[in-house]
Amino acid sequence: MTDAPGMRQGGGRTTLRARVETLRASDVGRAGGLAAAMIANNVVALGSTVVFARLLDDYGSLAALISFYLILSVVGQALQVATARDAVLGQLGEGPALTATLRSWTRSLLLLTLAVGVVSVLLRAPIARAVGVDQEWAAAVGLPAGVLWLLLSLLRGGLQGTGDYRAVGISLVGEQGARLVLGAALAAVGLGVTGAYLGTPLSLLVMAVYCWVELRRRTVVAGVADGDAVPARRLRDHVAGATTPIAGLVIVALLQNVDIIAGKHRFSTDVASSYSATAVAAKVLVWVAMGAGFYLVPETSRRHAEGEDTRRVLLNAIAIVLVCAVPVLAIFAFGGRALLKAAFGADRLLAVDALLPLGVAFTLLALTYLAIQYLLALRRTAFLAPLGAIALAEPVLLLTAPPSTPDGFSAVVLAVQALAAVVALGLAFTRTDRAGRR
Repeated sequence: MTDAPGMRQGGGRTTLRARVETLRASDVGRAGGLAAAMIANNVVALGSTVVFARLLDDYGSLAALISFYLILSVVGQALQVATARDAVLGQLGEGPALTATLRSWTRSLLLLTLAVGVVSVLLRAPIARAVGVDQEWAAAVGLPAGVLWLLLSLLRGGLQGTGDYRAVGISLVGEQGARLVLGAALAAVGLGVTGAYLGTPLSLLVMAVYCWVELRRRTVVAGVADGDAVPARRLRDHVAGATTPIAGLVIVALLQNVDIIAGKHRFSTDVASSYSATAVAAKVLVWVAMGAGFYLVPETSRRHAEGEDTRRVLLNAIAIVLVCAVPVLAIFAFGGRALLKAAFGADRLLAVDALLPLGVAFTLLALTYLAIQYLLALRRTAFLAPLGAIALAEPVLLLTAPPSTPDGFSAVVLAVQALAAVVALGLAFTRTDRAGRR
């Protein structure tokens, strides 16, 4: 009888552990776990922004270069969607065959990185002018970095397809951590903006190695030599089959990044640096949505293939973003100036009044992103024309509409993002039952 309380206590702990494991295995748990990883990723990215904003006199140039790279990286994001979807369905092979497929793609992309790097060096001056920066050698890094991102995205997509969301989450945080450490070290030794930017491709290489090791561990089959397996699909065929995801995420990339590049063209150096820092802080919820999207795509694809209702997956992802939006927007509304001053210094407050409208705008973009990912998983394309037109209109408006101030920019960005969210969510929830059960 004396052991009864301890037994009850131990049973309670066992029950609690069981509940925690059940939550982790649930839709909300897995989506929330990846969203949490993306939040951690963004915290480190914000730390990088703080470090580089204080370390560099011309932070606006680094922000413009990163925005240029992010637009280039959209092909990788699109192929990650396609890879995760097709891996879930077994179309890229299973076990050793999946490893063989991704090994073949890795070789091709490493060779492409070298070739693109040579071309970028030769064209570094016109690339720098197009981005609006003086650092020609840094501008030359953008294209090869985009190819390395493509490689990392394919490997992450393979991990998603095998259900290894933990490794995907670790790679997200690890990428930003490596970028911060390597970029800050290179900037501190005298390489300035170029050194800070070089941290990006180096971090991609580090995480590609990690993802490859994890993928091999996940797909190895005892007694089977994976080196003898035949790739299930050629890379060129995979890219050709991913034109819709590429187009869809090009739209997202433009909506997310073009304002910083436009600001670099219209603002003075000091105002552009302040606007860039403000915009980076305002985009925190987009990264939360990207984390939830890593779960949204394979789960929507699986349920669609099995004839199940797919709406709950999208609704769970949207709920995660909205829950996170409440405290974030409250901080922007009541503590925005203190936040930007603490993070970036008193000389980065010229665009502080744009923080809240930009925060609302990019919360809407986060919902647009989830809707696009959902539509892509269902292989629906009706969103491309209307959202493409909206994305193309934004830079025109930003470069021509008066006034040329951070407040004016934020008003345009908010209007564009609101329209895009209405269109994307309207299409996502139209004919969902039929789309999910075709």
